[in-house]
Amino acid sequence: MASQDRESRTIVLNISVEDYLQFITHNEFARKSIENQYKCFPELFPECFHKGFKLNGYERVSKKTGQRMRRISSNGITYRIRPSFLMPYNREVTPEVEKALFLIKFGVPFWALGAVFGKNHMYWYRLFVSLSSFSLVGTSIHKKETLPENLLSDEFHSRQQGNKVYVATTVAQECILGVEACSQVTADALEKAYGVFKKEARDLDATYSPKTVNTDGWNATQIAWKKIFPCVAIIECFLHAFLKIRDRATKALQPSFLQVAEKVWNIYRSDNKRSMGQMIRRLKEWTQENVPDSPMKENVFKLVSKRKNWLRHLDFEGIYRTSSQLDRVMRLMERHAVNSQKFHSTVEATTLNFRALALLHNFTPYSPWTRIKNGGYTSPVHKINGYTYHENWLQNLLIASSLQ
Repeated sequence: MASQDRESRTIVLNISVEDYLQFITHNEFARKSIENQYKCFPELFPECFHKGFKLNGYERVSKKTGQRMRRISSNGITYRIRPSFLMPYNREVTPEVEKALFLIKFGVPFWALGAVFGKNHMYWYRLFVSLSSFSLVGTSIHKKETLPENLLSDEFHSRQQGNKVYVATTVAQECILGVEACSQVTADALEKAYGVFKKEARDLDATYSPKTVNTDGWNATQIAWKKIFPCVAIIECFLHAFLKIRDRATKALQPSFLQVAEKVWNIYRSDNKRSMGQMIRRLKEWTQENVPDSPMKENVFKLVSKRKNWLRHLDFEGIYRTSSQLDRVMRLMERHAVNSQKFHSTVEATTLNFRALALLHNFTPYSPWTRIKNGGYTSPVHKINGYTYHENWLQNLLIASSLQ
């Protein structure tokens, strides 16, 4: 797990480069700036902040950026105030690195970033991986009221030094909210991996429990989620059941497959249990009479045998009935893994890479066409929260990571 166990003491605020000199040199300006931002965004500050605060000196000047940070104390604890135009640990200023980090999402390798933007490939790799220290849930979701009730989960299969690695991935509302690599796909290993999402969500809301989670048919995954959240309803992915039929449709079976596919998706589109039940029975009867014995026929019968699972889809509103949203995320993960040569390191390094990639996915802006399609929302986190802290995606990410 990449998130820190000890409490972070850095508060990140939206302070422009032009205002920062005055913020550093004038105490009254600094105090008013902090008070105004606390009124607007109290979630960026520690819980005790309502008791008041006092200015408490400065950090030393950074050799990397030439900037220094103010310190404040609240409830006997000292915190640093970092402006959003500075990267963590004063590594760099955001305008110098945000374009390069943006390109990582699209599979640009680190050596290419070094060739175009300067520095070497390890500089860009370390800067990218440093994002993994932030909580995925706490950074992406600003308030507990917006924690999702319905989730998607699956394991992304990769390799690490020739050995299989499985990345337990949790997605909701287009945001990646959990990624943790493990070397096995047993129920115990997956419970530990998916449990990272639970810990981060419970940090935001101690009573959080989702209503549903969409999974494929892998039994260990379903057992793991039931152990993590005993009250959660397991929703089996309808798309996976269809793909098992499609992948076993040979050329000789194509005429039968086209008819089966139409009947299967008519079942999916049913709006009541009675109609769905009738269609499932008719699909079974039609397949028995018209489809020759084959693996495709066997998988049609497997879909039919899960009648109770499909009827359960209609018990909930707003759930994910297919994993298409998560599949799009996994295409992004595959591209990053391939371009990074599968990381050639440890399971822990795999986790760090995918955690950093998850935050890039959540915060980087939509394409202009996707933005129009999503009603003007600029990114997945903008859509899930309804607002942003800063118009620049990287500064928005850094502000959202305050105290993470």
